Amino acid sequence: MEQRALGKAGFSVAPLCLGGNVFGWTADEAQSFKILDAFVAGGGNFIDTADVYSRWVPGHQGGESETIIGKWLKARGGRDKVVIATKTGAEMTPTDKGLARARVEKQIEASLKRLNTDYVDLYYSHRDDANTPMEEVLETYDRLIKAGKVRAIGASNFTAERLGEALATADAKGLPRYTVLQPLYNLYDRKDFEGALQDLCVKEGVAVAPYYTLASGFLTGKYRSEADLSQSARGGKIGTNYLNPQGLKLLDAMEAVAKRLGVKPSQVAVAWLAARPAVVAPIASATKVEQLEELLAAVQLKLDADAMAALDAAAPQ
Repeated sequence: MEQRALGKAGFSVAPLCLGGNVFGWTADEAQSFKILDAFVAGGGNFIDTADVYSRWVPGHQGGESETIIGKWLKARGGRDKVVIATKTGAEMTPTDKGLARARVEKQIEASLKRLNTDYVDLYYSHRDDANTPMEEVLETYDRLIKAGKVRAIGASNFTAERLGEALATADAKGLPRYTVLQPLYNLYDRKDFEGALQDLCVKEGVAVAPYYTLASGFLTGKYRSEADLSQSARGGKIGTNYLNPQGLKLLDAMEAVAKRLGVKPSQVAVAWLAARPAVVAPIASATKVEQLEELLAAVQLKLDADAMAALDAAAPQ
């Protein structure tokens, strides 16, 4: 599988990032191992997780996904063959959140322990923290990089204004830059990324690894009625955010393109995203090996001009 430079991070990745949010949630440990094995066997090397995954599940504390990935790394070896991304800054408890120096230094140690590794390749600020000075955040990351615990840093859920401020601060103070952005971006959710944020990433050479590539599963085409929503643990989110006339219009266009090209709607969604400016590796998760195989094939799919135009015309404005 082709490799793409991960912005200015200094290393390359395969063009699909495996989302680890399902590990320990909708995929148990044994199934997660199968998916990770199949991902690497299929040429994948970029794995995304976060300290907070999967705190939203009743009885979970966060760290479940990192723990499973860490067990897999210990069992399989080959740490240098994969690129591991994790995150800090999201709320673990009402009083345990944000990007203050002491907290980040504590969180990286916990993540490293769960992941069974001495370093993470890419460490994201999961959410912006207006209460901590940008310079302090970047200075903390500078210390972690110099200590060999982090190779590169990224930002997730940042506005164009705040990402621009972070890049300017880094350049002015000689501190590490955010080299990767992880935004919400897919065929349905376009307005928050396209425009100023996309333009900034292109201008500054920031690689983009979008999440919700399949819009919580809606862009697979499986969810067309309220009755369909019971099939998914994310049914409520799909119904609230996507199951509407605009969403159904988009699905119709996707299915027409998929039929003409002899592929599946989910593969059209991934291929469209992989072809967008600055996008290096869309993030998508799988709970079955068969789903993963479809995703790996999707990043090799090249959509023609007619397909891109039809999808753009049907996408919500």
